[in-house]
Amino acid sequence: MSVRAVLRMGNPTLLERSEEIHDFNTPELNELIQDMKDTMTHLNGAGLAAPQIGELKRVVIFGFDSNERYPEASAVPFTVLINPTIHSLDETMEEGIEGCLSVPGLSGSVPRYNNIRYQGFDPFGTVIDRVVTGFHARVVQHECDHLNGILYPARIKDFTTFGFIE
Repeated sequence: MSVRAVLRMGNPTLLERSEEIHDFNTPELNELIQDMKDTMTHLNGAGLAAPQIGELKRVVIFGFDSNERYPEASAVPFTVLINPTIHSLDETMEEGIEGCLSVPGLSGSVPRYNNIRYQGFDPFGTVIDRVVTGFHARVVQHECDHLNGILYPARIKDFTTFGFIE
């Protein structure tokens, strides 16, 4: 498998809605997931969506024990999530700094639901159904936005928080 190039903001593919996966545990799907893992690991990301490597498929991966880009964040279990849906469990939102491998060198404060339930499938078609909070919820929402052609700067309310990391 391989590390793939990550598309950057401005590439029109990142603004498109991804297609659902209908066939699980196929060689093509497994290769895509491995390439996503290799790419995310190589770039020290917290998550990655298939559109970020040019594949308009409803597949996201996320998770880490610790991440130098988010040193205050609690661990998030490594997950492959296919055809995800997200439901907020209440109206509680929290601002938090986000970055993105498709928007390198920049970060900004983004409001996200703090308590969510996400559902979808693993690579074998087994149902995933989790209730999560905090940074875990933030990562899932961020990655799933990519599947609908949304990059995090579109969610920023206060652009005084948006800028170069260094």
